[in-house]
Amino acid sequence: MTIATVVVFGAVVLLGILAISLTYPVRARADLVEQADDASRHLALAITEHRFSGPIPPRKNVYLFQIVNSAGHVLATSAGLAGRQPLTRAWPAGGDVRVQTRVCPGRCMVVVGTSNPASAYGSVVAYAALREPFLLSSPFLPLVLSAFGVVLVALTGWGAWYGVGRVLAPVERIRAGLARISAQDLSRRIDVPDTQDEVAELAATVNETLERLEDAVARHQRFVSDASHELRTPITGLLVRLEAGLADPREDEWRAAIKDAERLSDIVHDLLLMARLDAGVQPAQERIELGKLVEEEVSRQSCRLPLTMDVEPGLFVRGNRLRLARLLTNLLSNADRYGDSRVWISVRGWADQAVVEVLDDGPGIPAEMRDRVFERFTRLDHTRSRDTGGTGLGLPIARDIAKAHGGTLEIGDGPGARMILRLPQSSPAPDATRL
Repeated sequence: MTIATVVVFGAVVLLGILAISLTYPVRARADLVEQADDASRHLALAITEHRFSGPIPPRKNVYLFQIVNSAGHVLATSAGLAGRQPLTRAWPAGGDVRVQTRVCPGRCMVVVGTSNPASAYGSVVAYAALREPFLLSSPFLPLVLSAFGVVLVALTGWGAWYGVGRVLAPVERIRAGLARISAQDLSRRIDVPDTQDEVAELAATVNETLERLEDAVARHQRFVSDASHELRTPITGLLVRLEAGLADPREDEWRAAIKDAERLSDIVHDLLLMARLDAGVQPAQERIELGKLVEEEVSRQSCRLPLTMDVEPGLFVRGNRLRLARLLTNLLSNADRYGDSRVWISVRGWADQAVVEVLDDGPGIPAEMRDRVFERFTRLDHTRSRDTGGTGLGLPIARDIAKAHGGTLEIGDGPGARMILRLPQSSPAPDATRL
């Protein structure tokens, strides 16, 4: 930033110095010529009728005058040029009555002459001269401007270095703080400066990100631990069954081994689905009538308990049929597993949402545990024991599928467990609208 500032500002200063160095002499000499021309014309007009008996008096800021004839003799002069030779031999030519030149006998002068062929002196030229200012006749102006420009650019560079350093110092502290944080210790946080500016917001955002990262790592570690435990149980059981089957090949032992293998397969499939959901993989979507999908899934289920349906037709949602079917299957399986005598399912429209409720008459879920049941591999200790055949992934998968479709899945109040699924309704297809 400092280099860029110095380069850009230096280029601007250099252009300014060049502009002043080139335009000032031109403008200054033009002003001198204008003043000398006015004085020369006035003098040429004044000698038309009379001669000067003494030195030529000054006019405004012009003090140097000469009246010279065609032979080069000085006929009259101002006090400042008394006894001097003609300032210049330049004479108007080509029908022009005016001549302009610049002479440098020492300190340069701008000289303007106006001819008067019928003056009291005869045919003469009245010259008026102005000495150039010191800045015009020396390299002092470019040197001063260059020195001033160097100092100004240096101050600007220092200011940029200091200012940017002050601005980036908190950012450097944030970077150093992040460098001290490792994957093994994500509990540390960045100090938030009490400046209430963008840097403070950055530090707060970094802390929020670290908090989410720490939570994600903790959930990942719990997930790995629970997955290892869940896989170890059916694998151990399967090995025991197979060893027992080898020693005493009975049909019930092989059937039990098959059940363990099926449970292991279910867990693996659930883990793969969770991985795809976590990765944000978006399968193909279509417009689906939710009520028909619920009826199809109910007809496919071999439920333990009788089921009562109340389906409102004509409710469409947009999503992936297989994943929505998996969501409904998980909800139905959960209700059938933990219900006592009956399961109810309803589909209805509410505003711009399609609402599916699955209710069982089981012991229900305590209010303080309603968020935990959506954590992976979580089961309630008393009513939802590990010997029911579930993997602990059904409800987490169902909620993730609902979120992926822009909906929600939550637990409502009820005598039993009441699962409430809300999905945004899909607008009618264009063809249907025209019909």
